[in-house]
Amino acid sequence: MMCGVEDTDIVERVAASTGLPPGIAARVVDDVLAFYRTPTEDYVRRRHAELQAQGRKNPEIFPLIAAELRGRLVAAPVLSERQLRRIVYG
Repeated sequence: MMCGVEDTDIVERVAASTGLPPGIAARVVDDVLAFYRTPTEDYVRRRHAELQAQGRKNPEIFPLIAAELRGRLVAAPVLSERQLRRIVYG
């Protein structure tokens, strides 16, 4: 196992396709997997804060986050704007 990645096939494929050494390829795979393992609630809170920092307002933010969640590789459950607001504001 390399850097926590159990499936060495993907590490070998990334290393071969990018020319990265296997150790660095394993870290890249670990980073990508960690991103997709982020719990939905954490993702929603982080994106909400990022979009607010860009000056966007909630009426624009929540539909955007809902669309992003639908498009994730490992799709999160469909959440209404109300559910998204509860995640952010409790």
